Amino acid sequence: MSDEAKSESLATIDISELDAGEVLERLRAVEMPETIDHDTPSIELRRARGGDNLLMGLDKPWRIDVRGTLGDYALAFNRLAHVRVRGSVGDGLGESMVSGAVRVHGNAGVGVGVAMTGGTLAVYGNAGDGCAAALRGGEVFVRGDVGHNAAHGALHGTLVIGGDAGMNLGEAMMDAMIFIRGRIGSLGQGVAELPLIPKDSVRLGLLLINAGIRGDAKDFRRIVPQRVFDEEQRRKGVIGHPSWR
Repeated sequence: MSDEAKSESLATIDISELDAGEVLERLRAVEMPETIDHDTPSIELRRARGGDNLLMGLDKPWRIDVRGTLGDYALAFNRLAHVRVRGSVGDGLGESMVSGAVRVHGNAGVGVGVAMTGGTLAVYGNAGDGCAAALRGGEVFVRGDVGHNAAHGALHGTLVIGGDAGMNLGEAMMDAMIFIRGRIGSLGQGVAELPLIPKDSVRLGLLLINAGIRGDAKDFRRIVPQRVFDEEQRRKGVIGHPSWR
């Protein structure tokens, strides 16, 4: 497909005066191609003005380009859809997301990716408190800073932080992992900070590429559950806590 064809929109919808239900109705009315892939044109949603609950529960492999801001609980329960938001969003972005990909070219409020089970969620600005709390799968990326209690109670999945983190990072984290490049206000209980090992450096590099985020994996450190740290130290024959910072 030519670059010109790629740039065309499948449909253009002005959502400035539409509520969440009306937006879904308009999306479902768009005739979709039989085969959907990364070259499929997007549905362009123009003049988004910060309404709440927009694009919740998307359950088709739509490719959507949002121009403007979204309010609270945007793209919660997303399944299959690939969405790019060219503006900031409110609280609860991508809560309980199942699959697909969401990329926000702006800032996000509290609770980004809470209880996600799969998919890719990327914020290219900053995110508020509780980012990736209760994460159960998938990857959450924040190019800027995150607030307090990021990845609190995360069970599985990955959180990548390109900037700084607030207090209690990773509190009560289980089998999840955090990669962070910036400063940490404080670590939560039950987690430890370690430098990258080669296999994680390769994995992080691929994750950054997947999220469309430029960065060198070697600049990041790992935040892992204490038992993972203890096992690595046991293998090395090292006792005690690291002092990487």
